[in-house]
Parts: sequence; structure tokens; C-alpha cells
Amino acid sequence: QVQLVESGGGLVQAGGSLRLSCAASGDIFSPNTMGWYRQAPGKQRELVATITTLGSTNYADSVKGRFIISRDYVKNTVYLQMNSLKCEDTAVYYCKWSGFSSRQYMYWGQGTQVTVSS
Repeated sequence: QVQLVESGGGLVQAGGSLRLSCAASGDIFSPNTMGWYRQAPGKQRELVATITTLGSTNYADSVKGRFIISRDYVKNTVYLQMNSLKCEDTAVYYCKWSGFSSRQYMYWGQGTQVTVSS
């Protein structure tokens, strides 16, 4: 089992910034991928950004140039720096850890609310 604890959500005005953190603990192995997904009311959960243990990143087109994903390999923590926030970024943001060892493993955090006001 891998446990994920998210923090850093909140209320911010449009154009502002927030930084999300997600700390992983438990039966962690490498290689793995950590990432952020979000789900707005009435919409499906969507990818925001991911980062592998090799540092390879992937971003949704809607956040490219505004969000930056990074990770601390010692602390097993992934961060999402969100800049130039828009009202449409409002959602519950979920952290995800995934890895493969004989089979696929996947774990989700509990989610943290991000609300961007106009």
C-alpha cells in the first residue's frame, strides 16, 4: 500500500498562484510516476500533469506554461506550482502514484479543493 497526503489547496483570486504538495509513504518502489489530476463539478477527472522517477514530465494543454510539476525524490513528494490561475482551474485536485512490479499498482490521494474566484 502507498499512502498519499495532499496539502496546499484553497481559495485564490484569478491571476494568483497556489502550490500543491503530495507526500507518498508506504510500499514505494521505483520506477514510478506521480501526478496530479482534477475533477470539476459535473465533469470527468482529467490529467493535469505527471512526472516520472526519471524526471520526464507531461502536461495537459490547458495548463502548459502556467503550471509546473516537480518532485523531491528524498521526501517522496510531488509538487504542483500553479500560476496565472483561471476560474476554470477550479476543481478538486487529486494526487496519484503509479508503478509496475509484476502488476500495475495505482493509488490516489483524498483530494484537495482549489477554488479560483474572479
